[in-house]
Amino acid sequence: MKKIYTALFLVGALFITSCGSGGSDDQMSGEIKIDGSSTVFPISEAVAEEFRSEAPRLRVTVGVSGTGGGFQKFLRGDTDINNASREISPGEIETAEENGVDYVQLSVAYDGLSVVVHPENDWVDLFTVEELKTIWEPEAQGEITHWSDVREEWPNEELHLFGPGVASGTYDYFTEAIVGESGASRGDFTASEDDNVLVQGVSTDQHALGFFGMAYYEENSEDLKLVGVENDEGEVVKPTMETVSNGTYNPLSRPLFIYVNKQAAQKKSVQQFVNFYLDNAGELARQIGYIPMPDSLYEKQKEKFEAFTASDSASVNNQ
Repeated sequence: MKKIYTALFLVGALFITSCGSGGSDDQMSGEIKIDGSSTVFPISEAVAEEFRSEAPRLRVTVGVSGTGGGFQKFLRGDTDINNASREISPGEIETAEENGVDYVQLSVAYDGLSVVVHPENDWVDLFTVEELKTIWEPEAQGEITHWSDVREEWPNEELHLFGPGVASGTYDYFTEAIVGESGASRGDFTASEDDNVLVQGVSTDQHALGFFGMAYYEENSEDLKLVGVENDEGEVVKPTMETVSNGTYNPLSRPLFIYVNKQAAQKKSVQQFVNFYLDNAGELARQIGYIPMPDSLYEKQKEKFEAFTASDSASVNNQ
């Protein structure tokens, strides 16, 4: 009888062990907190959705505070990963050093900024960089108020502007590329960290002009008119997979990033999520409307992340 009980105990223990070890992925639980750029949000959200099948007990939350707002949370240690549509700024690097926050920057895709007007706008065929600067520079406030102020042949109708909020990396990138200084622009425009609000604004106002990431144009192309921008070579180019990846859509194309906190990166769940992200970002970015990087660059990002997690300490400027 004792042998029977012993055998039953061993069988039961084996059953419990096998049920509880259905792969290390199933064992993962807890939460990974992501915030930041509205531009990178669709990629991170898509990755998080796909990752749920890998680790159903692990909760991955993705917020939208804009790149700058996201960095504020990230550098306080409130989040594990920050979505960013620009590189971390010198001031943010200083804050990271003061707070003892170590991180790694990983590239995940490319994006082109879309300059858009209402579909019934029949006077704008292209913009030069100088014209966009004339419209958006700080000195334009109170001076450039009508379309005819930009070109005489354009109608004498009020110019209504829509753009990302000042905490957005898209705003920072656009102002640096067009005005020549990050964060420098007129203040009398409708601003929002939610690109869908900007799409709604431009699509319902014939005299509107706005800008945001190309993925949001792709999603709403029937309600918007995409305007080409004259590049450095004098060619009028619109953002597409080809023109962004080959660099001809300049100066309004850029890389997109995620930043991973060093402390969070020591967790197996975060390591698996980030590697899953880099394995799938290219295909998911393409589906959403962004431009994937070459496979070799994704492999380099994985190697960079592996070296970062394996090191005892990493430089705070690890980019």
